[in-house]
Amino acid sequence: MRFLALLILSSASAFAGGDLQKISLADAASNAVKQSQLTLPGSASFHLKVMIAETASPDSDYKAEIEEYWLSNQKWRRTIRSPHLAQTLIVNGDKVLEKNEGDYYPWWLTDLVTAIFNPLPMREQLKQINTQVMRPGGGENSSSCARLQSKEGYLVFCFKSARGLLGSVVTPGYDAEFREYQAFKDKQVARRVILNPEPGSTIEAKIVELNELDSADESLFAIQQPTDPQNRLTSIRVSEETARKLLLNTPDIVWPAVGKNPISGRMALYISVDKGGHVREVWPEGSDNSDLEDYTRDQVRKWQFKPAAANGVPVQMETVLTFTFQTKLDVSKKKP
Repeated sequence: MRFLALLILSSASAFAGGDLQKISLADAASNAVKQSQLTLPGSASFHLKVMIAETASPDSDYKAEIEEYWLSNQKWRRTIRSPHLAQTLIVNGDKVLEKNEGDYYPWWLTDLVTAIFNPLPMREQLKQINTQVMRPGGGENSSSCARLQSKEGYLVFCFKSARGLLGSVVTPGYDAEFREYQAFKDKQVARRVILNPEPGSTIEAKIVELNELDSADESLFAIQQPTDPQNRLTSIRVSEETARKLLLNTPDIVWPAVGKNPISGRMALYISVDKGGHVREVWPEGSDNSDLEDYTRDQVRKWQFKPAAANGVPVQMETVLTFTFQTKLDVSKKKP
């Protein structure tokens, strides 16, 4: 997962019970990752299966099956099957094989895959932040959170139990809640990872199988012909300024009348754009008037961007877009 450098404007900590000793956010993050990340160098090899589904609507398109054979960071194989993307990804030394059925890697799926295999993708950036968090207490329900602010919005990092395991992360572009930790070798691994991309929508990744990989058929990792970078599905995170410079078609947003105040304010949306420059996903990142969110999301889905590129290779693009709205109050739309 891509993560922008943070410009910290403020921070705060919340604590429930137990030891009041403070720890730096960077150390808390490092401690949590060392205990739980399956793919750290030197970790035990594993075979894993994951089922992903939208909890309230299991038959929706927000579902996938993931299987991974992992021997080391230099040798692993992952398969993903979802309604709009089937992918086989093999890494063997400096060779990479990527076979895709589908032309777009959904953001919501990227988020959950990242959370499973790299739960704190911004860990290196956190080392640059001079802020502290309370150590969690001894109970399983104890927690401690650090809340920060960047140019793009709030960032919240929560740790729980005396171990200081990762509880949740909420940032613009990356959202995950970690539940039901269970032991695997020398790690504590969250067996359920929750994504809440918008109010009323919950997507859950559940680890249904996790075993040590004592031996594996070498043919699983065989790569005869590496995949050319231009044929891979890669996504980059860019600033709003950069994204807006790539806009080709931006119909004016005519703000509709609303049934509640305020009638002026700001709104933020997180968008994901495919390699062709088409907006494929639009998710809410906060609005002064939530009644305008769905309307604005529908309008932004029609926008067209010049295809983004990294090192001359077409890539998917993600960014936060901000808007200032000015409309009027329609009393006929007021809710009882």
